[in-house]
Amino acid sequence: MHILVCGGTGCRSSQSGLISELFQDELLRKGLKNEVQVIRTGCFGFCEKGPIVKILPDDTFYTQVKPEDTAEIIDEHIIKGRKVTRLLYLDPDTQEYVSDSKHMGFYKKQLRVALRNCGLIDPENIDEAIARDAYQALGKVLSEYTPEQTIDIIKRSGLRGRGGAGFPTGLKWEITSKNPADQKYVVCNADEGDPGAFMDRSILEGDPHSVLEAMAICGYCIGAGKGLIYVRAEYPLAVKRLKVAIDQAHQYGLLGEHIFGTDFSFDINLRYGAGAFVCGEETALIHSMEGKRGEPTNKPPFPAQSGYLGKPTNVNNVETFANVPVIILKGAEWFSSIGTEKSKGTKVFALAGKINNVGLIEVPMGTTLREIIFEIGGGIKNGKKFKAVQTGGPSGGCLTEKHLDTPIDYESLTAAGSMMGSGGMIVLDEDDCMVSVAKYYLGFIVEESCGKCAPCRIGNKRLYEILERMTQGKADPEDLDKLRNLCNVIRDTALCGLGQTSPNPVLSTLNNFIEEYEEHVFEKKCRSGQCHDLLYYVIDEEECTGCGACKRVCPVNAISGEKKQPHLIDQKICIKCGSCMEKCQFDAINLKNEYKPTTVSV
Repeated sequence: MHILVCGGTGCRSSQSGLISELFQDELLRKGLKNEVQVIRTGCFGFCEKGPIVKILPDDTFYTQVKPEDTAEIIDEHIIKGRKVTRLLYLDPDTQEYVSDSKHMGFYKKQLRVALRNCGLIDPENIDEAIARDAYQALGKVLSEYTPEQTIDIIKRSGLRGRGGAGFPTGLKWEITSKNPADQKYVVCNADEGDPGAFMDRSILEGDPHSVLEAMAICGYCIGAGKGLIYVRAEYPLAVKRLKVAIDQAHQYGLLGEHIFGTDFSFDINLRYGAGAFVCGEETALIHSMEGKRGEPTNKPPFPAQSGYLGKPTNVNNVETFANVPVIILKGAEWFSSIGTEKSKGTKVFALAGKINNVGLIEVPMGTTLREIIFEIGGGIKNGKKFKAVQTGGPSGGCLTEKHLDTPIDYESLTAAGSMMGSGGMIVLDEDDCMVSVAKYYLGFIVEESCGKCAPCRIGNKRLYEILERMTQGKADPEDLDKLRNLCNVIRDTALCGLGQTSPNPVLSTLNNFIEEYEEHVFEKKCRSGQCHDLLYYVIDEEECTGCGACKRVCPVNAISGEKKQPHLIDQKICIKCGSCMEKCQFDAINLKNEYKPTTVSV
């Protein structure tokens, strides 16, 4: 019998490490240490219900487990064979407890390919990875296929880069293979920088060997003997597990010299990133690995021609590599049978925001936004109304209710005004201000721009300033035209993908929520109440008793009035700290959702 405890970063932050230790201690006390094995796995995906504990072989799925629950699980489930009902998943629709993941709405429409081993194996035990077919694809390639035949399999599978651009993976490998050099490199981009994104991190934490194996296969195909993983230094658990996996692969002869007794040799080293978003662009990433400033360069030459240290270099992201071994083992036809005509296979998304089932999901390409948000995601939190979903991170756009039946694939999302990106998906509800959302993403871009080209360095700063004026009630009608025109200029003239796609959040919200922009500009009003400068506090004369409590706590003396007479708030002085409203015992102070530049009394 096995007790699987989620060891992903999310569950670890909720004491899953302590839960594992307590299970082991309890088993030792009960004399069951040799009968039951406790395994710390990678992410199960259902982050909303973590920490997660799964019991095998009966496939019982426990949610939101606390350290104090461990003894009860051992006594009731392991010893007496009775499930601990209160820890099972409660279906919100049927109000019935569900004991296995196959019958949970969160998992029903998922198909885990890149995530196939996450949550099932100990990522720090290579034997468990091998038991789940790790390195079989590498052995098959080295013993049965030429590099050209292997590349053909990847091309026929239809696998496209999962880092955002969607370039055909097999074609990229083929181009690199045809550029002769005394040394070539395989680079894995593990520098995901989108806000709310944790797809690549979870794969590295849960199944690092799938990435190492795929990099070796790529090395064989393009004629490279060295691999580099560019990983965020902010991912300490992923870094640790990668180091363990690389060491174990060396010990088993799966990395290093003469792999599987062949003439093929391949080694992998780590390079650390400091969290610069622009280093997701492959030329900026390569410069960072070389110890230079992380800035993009004009292409051509492409990295496939002149990349790391001037040598031909193939760059793919973590999720792209994670698909490669299973394609080799199951065949190009199997993979291409999943998804849509032009977007094959599955896609991993980090589902976050105002949604009931926050977590990591993997669905076939072509699954609709409606299925993801309302079936897998369980709908909007607190019964609120769905407003928009941001896909593609800072480079993507906001899609609305009219887009809910849009299939998730590269072409459909682009046509709708957004993009696939690396897989971030943030859900927004009726309480979100779309002007503020656009400003948030522009603020992120301004901070992350490398500054090399003027359209991105200066243009995005001007975009941000216009949005800031709108959220402060200081914008002019001309700012709406300026906003759109500047977006188009930046999109057409910026040097790299970061700058070229940076206007997308603004353009998509302008196109889909123009009425909110107009309200901010013409009425100085934020319908969602999120723009602090467009809100104001007023005192209701009929409710005010003139007790003076609000007046005494106002830090800037913005409140005036005689004792036992209704008081007034001077809007020119008020800093909107809310102290007056918090202190009032008679509910006489209200927060109004529109901008008023003068003294107001109701």
